[in-house]
Amino acid sequence: MHQQATEAQILEAGQIIDQLVHHMVEKEIPTIAIASALLGGALNLLGAELPDDAILRILDNAMQSVRSGALRELDEPRQ
Repeated sequence: MHQQATEAQILEAGQIIDQLVHHMVEKEIPTIAIASALLGGALNLLGAELPDDAILRILDNAMQSVRSGALRELDEPRQ
């Protein structure tokens, strides 16, 4: 059903997304619009590759990260 990605492919995809986000920020597209579009696109891709229960597990993990504060910790400066 779905194919595995190598670490190099994941890093390349991340770099491309970072460039696109930077471009949209430079065009002064609101960050909420950028984030919403990225989330919608990601969900569409997941929907094409994974069964619903797998997508729900991913979303549950994301909700747990928000509730625990782990998501906010990503924004804090590292020492």
